[in-house]
Amino acid sequence: MSLRIFNTLSRAVSEFSPAEPGHVRMYVCGMTVYDLCHLGHARSMIAFDVVQRWLKASAYQVTYVRNVTDIDDKIIKRALDNGETIRHLTDRMIDALHQDADALGIERPQHEPRATDYIPQMLRMIGTLEQKGLAYRAGNGDVNYSVRKFAGYGKLSGKSLDELNAGERVAVETDKQDPLDFVLWKSAKPAEPEDVKWDSPFGTGRPGWHIECSAMACELLGQTFDIHGGGADLQFPHHENEIAQSEGANGQPLARFWMHNGFINVDNEKMSKSLGNFFTIRDVLKEFDAETVRFFIVRSHYRSSLNYSDVHLNDAKGALKRLYTALQAVPPGDLSLDWNEPMAARFKAAMDEDFGTPEAVAVLFELAGEVNRTGSAERSGLLKALGGVLGLLQTDPTVYLQAGAGLDEPAIQALIQARADAKKAKNFAEADRIRNDLLAQGIVLKDSAAGTIWEASP
Repeated sequence: MSLRIFNTLSRAVSEFSPAEPGHVRMYVCGMTVYDLCHLGHARSMIAFDVVQRWLKASAYQVTYVRNVTDIDDKIIKRALDNGETIRHLTDRMIDALHQDADALGIERPQHEPRATDYIPQMLRMIGTLEQKGLAYRAGNGDVNYSVRKFAGYGKLSGKSLDELNAGERVAVETDKQDPLDFVLWKSAKPAEPEDVKWDSPFGTGRPGWHIECSAMACELLGQTFDIHGGGADLQFPHHENEIAQSEGANGQPLARFWMHNGFINVDNEKMSKSLGNFFTIRDVLKEFDAETVRFFIVRSHYRSSLNYSDVHLNDAKGALKRLYTALQAVPPGDLSLDWNEPMAARFKAAMDEDFGTPEAVAVLFELAGEVNRTGSAERSGLLKALGGVLGLLQTDPTVYLQAGAGLDEPAIQALIQARADAKKAKNFAEADRIRNDLLAQGIVLKDSAAGTIWEASP
């Protein structure tokens, strides 16, 4: 079976093959570095880390680009509030990003361009758009993109111009010809610091957000590349605008496949800094080990929404411990992978179907069961090797299990309540799974008419 990917542009799962045989070129929108990364950022970074790992495991050469937005209104405000330069702030935040990503086992991309290093490329693209009549200079000094002059606008998001225009009003001070038009080049404001101003044919100013990714992606990967990824919240307007700019300037498709990862939700709302319901990666890592956090994210499909809670993290911790317990009981043998082996073939089939990590993780648990039943070093080796494809199970089992030994009382009680809720909902499979995961961690549950109590197994 060959790799199939859900393409947001076509809204269908399609067979994937790179434009250049054997070489995949992938661009993923990275972070705007004005603050620490939260768990929603981790979701995107881990999702596309798994994608590039699987592509490499499938014998592709991968050129992976994940950008850094280091010029933005929020960055400027934060730097001014802190009394530091833009560069000092963004350097600090990029260093923190790397620390968090490294802790989560996220491999660094081959290229991590900073937007401010690609101003000349942005200006050339804006100039081309102006020459083609797709961009205009506004009275306030900005350069805007004329959305209605690009025939394909809305094809990624599936939104018509009339739908997008509903309820919009032209703000007089923006001098936009249409409320849907977006800024390509922002005219410098007197109060802005000098380190966010560049000279250009359009006057002193700085780039708009959308043009940054178009210029960096095309410069590093070519005018058309294989995969463009990012969070689902970027589908509109950011990715829609990237298409309009890049295809308007170059006259050819920007990306052949568009991939979008789902949100991490808190109380059924997207985790985000704007809503104030976010948890930074480093705050979460104070409570849970990094591999547990990675496993929590990997075991859900990248396109699905993922609900965050301590209960779910503790559940992931218990499940991961079961895998490590099998590896500790039977030291792994040969770690080479034969994709024709039945279990490995099932893992491959899952990953080849739009990176189906839930099914791939299920194979890991079946292998752990085989290891526990048979004591086979060969099966233990296969378990570790397949786990490694997902960036899991590479720590020494004894070290991992000793470091993560024991759940505290609140965590145990939370899982007992989750089990009770599952039983009340007649989800007995979930209730049994929670009981078994607790048992794997040395916690025995005892039910009675008075309720459920727990005790450590002897």
